[in-house]
Amino acid sequence: MEDRTYNIDRVIKNAITVMEDSKYQIFEIGETAREELLLLNQELEEVLRETADTIEKVDQLELEYRRARIRLTEVSKDFIRYKEADIKSAYEKATQLQLDLMVYREKEAYLKARRDDLQKRVKNVELSLERAETIGSQINVVLEYLSGDLNQVTRILESAKNRQLLGLKIILAQEEERKRIAREIHDGPAQSLANIVLRTEIAERMLGKQEFKLVQDELIDLKGQVRSGLEEIRKIMFNLRPMALDDLGLVPTLRKYMQDFEEKTQIRTVFETIGRETRLPSAMEAAIYRLVQEACTNALKHANPTFIGLEVKYQTDMVKILIQDNGSGFNVDVVEARSKDSTHFGLIGMRERVELLEGRMHIESAINQGTKISIQIPINAEQRKE
Repeated sequence: MEDRTYNIDRVIKNAITVMEDSKYQIFEIGETAREELLLLNQELEEVLRETADTIEKVDQLELEYRRARIRLTEVSKDFIRYKEADIKSAYEKATQLQLDLMVYREKEAYLKARRDDLQKRVKNVELSLERAETIGSQINVVLEYLSGDLNQVTRILESAKNRQLLGLKIILAQEEERKRIAREIHDGPAQSLANIVLRTEIAERMLGKQEFKLVQDELIDLKGQVRSGLEEIRKIMFNLRPMALDDLGLVPTLRKYMQDFEEKTQIRTVFETIGRETRLPSAMEAAIYRLVQEACTNALKHANPTFIGLEVKYQTDMVKILIQDNGSGFNVDVVEARSKDSTHFGLIGMRERVELLEGRMHIESAINQGTKISIQIPINAEQRKE
């Protein structure tokens, strides 16, 4: 029995090692594809710009060539009015325009073919990049399980199939969130920092040439870019976890969120609190904030409401959250049945959050009658999971 266990552990360790290596290889493939995509898009932009200029030039030459032919016909017919030199000049001009038109038409055809080829290559690289990211996420999911407590995995498998599927969905949702954050950092702060490095090198060369006025202008521009990059980083940090939760507490953070939500979406919101506000454990406050955020986002995406109300009620041993909207509503049984078979977090993810806090969630909704989500979470439960 011990030999069998040892062999299983050895196989799993080998599998983890191979998959870790593969993960970094896939990451390198993805980075190479990302760099290639950047270069291709730059080249495609240049080709598109040159194609547009060439088409415009061809249209202009065609117009000039038609006029030159008309001019040549007029000159050739009127020998009395026009001399031989005029006829020769008109002929040469028409011939030259015809040659120029042929050259630019060939250039236009080449550029259009080049444009189509680049667009196909961009699409293929984008597919490769998306595939690499998907495979990387899938490898991370498997590694999460293989690297974890095998006894715990066994208990999950033995307890219920739904729990296993839910665990996979949670990890997949986490991987999607990590991928989104990575993209935000890559497209935002990472690009800004790369640009700042380049601009500082330019400023350094200007300083060597003693072009102090240009250096001053460059530094002023750099200061603006640093501020913009810092703002992007703060936004990403806030999306990860609002710092106001730790500093101010749940109620002020939710009030600010509802105000921002109303300004962004033009959906009227009302936020009310009942009872004496109590600071809750950090993990509980974060979970409640995410539940409200998920409920409002779901209403915005699927219900098209004009009003969303939030009520937080503090009791001695419980906090109650009520989120309601006047949107299109839905059939609760049908939607919950679909969410169990879906790869999206959705309602089943909200229920899982509430269950981890040892609470209860009840949903009331019907077609064209809005939605009401009631959540009850005990405050004094001895054990919590974030």
